[in-house]
Amino acid sequence: MIGLVLAAGAGRRLRPYTDTLPKALVPVDGDTTVLDLTLANFAEVGLTEVAIVVGYRKEAVYERKEALERKYGLKLTLIDNDKAEEWNNAYSLWCARDAIQHSVILANGDTVHPVSVEKTLLARRGNGQKIILALDTVKNLADEEMKVIVDPEKGVQRITKLMDPAEATGEYIGVTLIEGEAAADLADALKTTFERDPDLYYEDGYQELVNRGFQVDVAPIGDIKWVEIDNHDDLAKGREIACQY
Repeated sequence: MIGLVLAAGAGRRLRPYTDTLPKALVPVDGDTTVLDLTLANFAEVGLTEVAIVVGYRKEAVYERKEALERKYGLKLTLIDNDKAEEWNNAYSLWCARDAIQHSVILANGDTVHPVSVEKTLLARRGNGQKIILALDTVKNLADEEMKVIVDPEKGVQRITKLMDPAEATGEYIGVTLIEGEAAADLADALKTTFERDPDLYYEDGYQELVNRGFQVDVAPIGDIKWVEIDNHDDLAKGREIACQY
């Protein structure tokens, strides 16, 4: 198993930080970035290799690659997304389709979260699940969140932002365990998704899988502090949280 980080996005709502940096390299605790936190989590659970999908301002990640490898004891492979500034992240995850064959823990490059999330996902392995989403069932939801409806027996039924928060079981936090045996099915679903509309999310690819009868499971993460950093308010929350890890 390896780590996988989606770090290709422009993060325009975080300007001026993202004038020169991808969102994953915006500092959240001194010089520590979201990418640093994620790599540290991966190393703590015993991963030794990580693939990072890069696009917008990718040169900044390339410049830090060797230093990050030394700091966290990881081998990093950078995967170029040639449409990072044009298309949404369904295509970005599809770019990593070969890496997924090794089984991965996928983390969005803008999600500040504790290592307990990775540990929770790994603890759920071994019971036939092929894709397991980290799910926050505690947070009060609003319109912007990636909401999920879960059937206790059949797994994920719907995953979308376009849902009444009152209907949702919880929020997908942007971290997933994907077994290698799911790689081909997921890649095909992602391709169908971005070919239908390049502005769609990879979570729409998960929905495509569900629609095809593929079971996608969840792992509740408990009452923990985490944040997806989309704007400056989120960044302030991320900085409050990051210094506690």
